[in-house]
Amino acid sequence: MRFDAFWIAHRGGGGAPENTLAAFRHAYAAGFRAFECDVQVSRDGIPFLLHDATLQRTSDGRGVAARQPWSRLRRLHADRWHGRLGGVEPLPRLDAVLAFAAARRAWLNLELKPAPGEARWVAMAVTREVARWRRRHPDAPPPLLSSFSIAALRTARGELARMRSPLPLALLADTFDATLVDRALRLGAAALHLHWRAITPARARAIHDAGLQLRAYTVNRAASAARLRTLGVSGVFTDRVDLPAR
Repeated sequence: MRFDAFWIAHRGGGGAPENTLAAFRHAYAAGFRAFECDVQVSRDGIPFLLHDATLQRTSDGRGVAARQPWSRLRRLHADRWHGRLGGVEPLPRLDAVLAFAAARRAWLNLELKPAPGEARWVAMAVTREVARWRRRHPDAPPPLLSSFSIAALRTARGELARMRSPLPLALLADTFDATLVDRALRLGAAALHLHWRAITPARARAIHDAGLQLRAYTVNRAASAARLRTLGVSGVFTDRVDLPAR
């Protein structure tokens, strides 16, 4: 099946703590059917959601997340900065997010977020879990794996080939240069995800002419989203769950 969505809830959406199931549920209730989140891997190999390398900004934990076992991470609360849920929302495992998507036929963009030196480890663990999930849920929209890390995407591409999985990849970048399209193509990526300020009509044409999809992050103004839509952008990542109605 083909699944398309212009509006993508960034880190699950901004209506609840980022990268939590509460955020996914809130955005889904607001009408979103496409979601982006950040995936890391614990010291003992469990993929889970977290944006930063360290825990303290978005949880009541401290230290580098990837150095800690899941038995410790699972006890943390992810409501430190948001404050709406009384500090009880846990860090979710990736398998819980995949179950959410399967139950609702939602599309996922899973950003690989390796700590320094962890690109291969994170890409292998996440890619294997998602590819196995996809085999069990062939009717669900196929998740997309994205990353700023070239090493992570190379590893993911190798794992997908080994497992004969057709899951797509996307290269993330905050700036555009003359080599970016070629880098994405060499990685076997299906898409480029760019900071919205880096997208111009000429760059959008070059990306589309290369056969790549283009998505923009992080778009929180209706006027910016409307301009990007006219350039043929396939989707925008937003923290504003109210934005599609504007």
